[in-house]
Amino acid sequence: MVYHLIQTEKAARLFEGWQETMIWSCLKGVMGNIYTDSLENPSSAMALLGDFCFFAGAPDKELIFYAESAGRDFLILVPKDDGWAAFIESCYLKRAKKTVRYALKKEPDIFHRESLQAAADGLDAAYTMKMMDEELFWRCRQSEWCRDWTAQYDSYALYQKYGLGAVILKDGEPVSGASSYSGYPGGIEIEIDTRKDYRRKGLAYRCGAKLILECLKRGWYPAWDAQNLWSLGLAEKLGYHFEREYTAYEVLFGV
Repeated sequence: MVYHLIQTEKAARLFEGWQETMIWSCLKGVMGNIYTDSLENPSSAMALLGDFCFFAGAPDKELIFYAESAGRDFLILVPKDDGWAAFIESCYLKRAKKTVRYALKKEPDIFHRESLQAAADGLDAAYTMKMMDEELFWRCRQSEWCRDWTAQYDSYALYQKYGLGAVILKDGEPVSGASSYSGYPGGIEIEIDTRKDYRRKGLAYRCGAKLILECLKRGWYPAWDAQNLWSLGLAEKLGYHFEREYTAYEVLFGV
């Protein structure tokens, strides 16, 4: 059986030591859900938030297959260890595309504020930068390319409490932005996107710098997880340090 765990603290020990903010969001009940093999004494657990699914504890095929019932066309499955990885591969076979992602160190005092401020202030006059407000919150989630800036927040009120974003506009239209994919008490997980026709102009760097500065003003940690080497390079340019590579599986459902 698979159970939706409301008393999430009962699964906390299974995720112990995993420095992943989306798991923290689930465990703190801010957003996302925890699923386990038992309500009272779980030995296996799954944290599901947005497109991400994290597996910890004893490998359990029933939990892995349960991910398919989340109603998503696509999920990124992240195993805590090789046992979970083997189960994911055996459950989804060729549908599970094995990928490498890049974890960045979580170092609260590494950022060079003057350099970040110079980057944020160096935006070309043809553009404007705004912090995410309610009008942008709803407008962005209606656009496929930037919906992940706000999609995990059920309301603007929740975003105001646990989210933050900097958006670059051209002629009043969002063309690049850095926002919180998810939030937890004390920080956010950064999501950066630039519209295809405005890439390679340094916009992601500038709005990323602005978002980090605003997080630091609030005493929040701006966590970053790199999907690819481009994202890793941008993160390092903004001051982060590489920690390790890790394995994840991209799975398309209904194919």
